[in-house]
Amino acid sequence: MIIDHKLRVQDLAPAVDRLFALSEQKIRNLQAAWDPSEGTPVFTVEGRYTTRGWTEWTQGFQYGSIILQFDATGDESLLELGRRLTIDRMAPHVTHIGVHDHGFNNVSTYGNLWRLALEGKYNASAWEMDLYELALKASSAVQASRWATTHDGTGYIYSFNGPQSLFVDTIRTLRILALGHILGHHLMGEGDQKISLLSRLIEHAVNTAKYNVYFGEDRDAYDIRGRVAHEAVFNTNNGQYRCPNSQQGYSPFSTWTRGLAWAITGYAEQLEFLIRVPEADFPATFPKADVLALFLKAAKATADFYIEHTAADGIPYWDTGAPGLVHLGNYYEKPADPYNDWEPVDSSAAAIAAQGLLRLGAFLSAENDAEAERYTAAGLTVADTLFREPYLSTDPEHQGLLLHSVYHRPNGWDHIPSGSRIPHSESSMWGDYHLRELAVYVKRQIEGGTYVTFFGPRFGR
Repeated sequence: MIIDHKLRVQDLAPAVDRLFALSEQKIRNLQAAWDPSEGTPVFTVEGRYTTRGWTEWTQGFQYGSIILQFDATGDESLLELGRRLTIDRMAPHVTHIGVHDHGFNNVSTYGNLWRLALEGKYNASAWEMDLYELALKASSAVQASRWATTHDGTGYIYSFNGPQSLFVDTIRTLRILALGHILGHHLMGEGDQKISLLSRLIEHAVNTAKYNVYFGEDRDAYDIRGRVAHEAVFNTNNGQYRCPNSQQGYSPFSTWTRGLAWAITGYAEQLEFLIRVPEADFPATFPKADVLALFLKAAKATADFYIEHTAADGIPYWDTGAPGLVHLGNYYEKPADPYNDWEPVDSSAAAIAAQGLLRLGAFLSAENDAEAERYTAAGLTVADTLFREPYLSTDPEHQGLLLHSVYHRPNGWDHIPSGSRIPHSESSMWGDYHLRELAVYVKRQIEGGTYVTFFGPRFGR
């Protein structure tokens, strides 16, 4: 990746305004066309959103996008739409015991509405705030209850694959446990045992760093600093770690770039949150200083890997070990080509990672760390690329906002246009949501507004 160190956040202002103008068209188009009885929109095929009945992990992104559009534009009709859809349709996600996606579905909806009310963006009634807080508390406890224990007595939130499975994705869904903690909630176990949500958040993130993130410390023959494994697999009989694995990437020993992006942004956001949490709240076995040091180590390592293994314009190919990349020559030194004949890019990974790079830069800037500028400039470089063609969808007939997103390459779920050998020109609901979330973050920086965090103006620093 070639970082544009001259780029300033204000330079992106015209592109952000254009993005949100297009975004409103896309939201209203999809809302008018989509039949909820068909399920949840997941990704597009020839520009039209379709569903994929794996899990309903994208519904929060659909409704959360409406709420983010209000955040950016102040259009109260969209606020009312987002509120109604959240209250009417999101309750099953609050008590869903079969997924690790609570932070995706419920922070994007209930959490965004709660945050915006705290920021003074709209006046929420007392009962409405109580509803949002109750939903967030319940969701945090359900997420935390999906708990498997490792051989050393610590644990992790297991994925929908089962208790043997630790996904790197879940690092970003930890936001729901953080909200539960600051709302004063906890998980109740057998014999009325109170289980700390903060402790579970920390243990999960520590084990993700230990088993899914690599630090170039000779853990195995493929221990390259900053790379991640999508899945860590454990023996459920004794909690022993067995091996890395990959569900949506090319192999356990290469890096699926969307998983990498989840790690960058997940650790950066947790740094922003945990720096504000009092020392006394931390479990004795995980002192605050040690936790922050490990999370910063993981955030920097994954961010550096992204920068070093991404095309010049900041857009990654879907997996760093994808076999067709050998045919693209030195693709790090030129812009990504979404229309090539060998391997697809994943713009959704870029949208997620860009926010993480910017948040890491902001965190380090507050700490007077000299590396802050590099990560901030890298995040702006990626955002500048995504906010323009060929990634921004300008065709009013195309329902997606962010083009060239990839869902599940190994399963062959992504649409391949006629005459092409690889998928391209399609969108995903998580890609569209995270492009909007990135743009809201950038817009706040441009306007000098309140720094946006998932936990809202709850803590000072």
